[in-house]
Amino acid sequence: MIGVFGGSGFYSFLEDVEEVEVDTPYGKPSAPFTIGEIGGRPVAFLPRHGRRHALPPHAINYRANVWAMKAIGARRVIGPCASGALQADLELGEFVVCDQFVDRTSGRKDTFYDGPETTHVSAADPYCPDLRALLVETARELGIPVRDGGTVVTIQGPRFSTRAESKWFQEMGWDMINMTAYPEGYLARELELCYANISMVTDHDVGVEGAAPVSHEQVVTVFNENNARLRELLFAVIPKVPEQPAEHLCATALRGARF
Repeated sequence: MIGVFGGSGFYSFLEDVEEVEVDTPYGKPSAPFTIGEIGGRPVAFLPRHGRRHALPPHAINYRANVWAMKAIGARRVIGPCASGALQADLELGEFVVCDQFVDRTSGRKDTFYDGPETTHVSAADPYCPDLRALLVETARELGIPVRDGGTVVTIQGPRFSTRAESKWFQEMGWDMINMTAYPEGYLARELELCYANISMVTDHDVGVEGAAPVSHEQVVTVFNENNARLRELLFAVIPKVPEQPAEHLCATALRGARF
């Protein structure tokens, strides 16, 4: 099974779906899972903000969502998300398949390992290299503008950045900014799931020269325009995703991580 976290619109692209409720030790996930098929492959979809986008980024129960995704049978997970560009040369509608993140959140429950067994899972290369390569290759085959690699900085939200913060992020050389990439991707690594982030450029952040203050309306408008391309990419890539190998960076994340 392939897992997809994302915006509330994606499940409407699937046909003959069923809904599945999952209980977790960490509380309820954002919504029931929608289970369907793409190219003969079972797909589990979960809207991270809930069906009606009622959960702001800082209030999402990321641990419940990721734990439930594994419990339902997914081992390889794709996490598309709307993002702002920190670099002027990134175009609206471009997809960035990130290879690094920077965490600027605070107070989020961002680990499954609270003791008593001390566990330190490496985040050196936080996104699955196999999924990343497959997404980039498939996007290029489809003619979808895509960047191979980039750093996404995740801010707490729900507010957008000040100009000073945004300029700082830009000067650090980071590429994308959003409010949901962390801890979702890292929690997947803690459970030895493969995870890849697709950051879709919906705006230029306010620190970028000439950029107007970002509005939620603008983000939603560009995200809706991107939905067709995201659907095209996911429908093309999901049938090509192989099973997670036993000896793999993601599948062996806990090896040597416990004291």
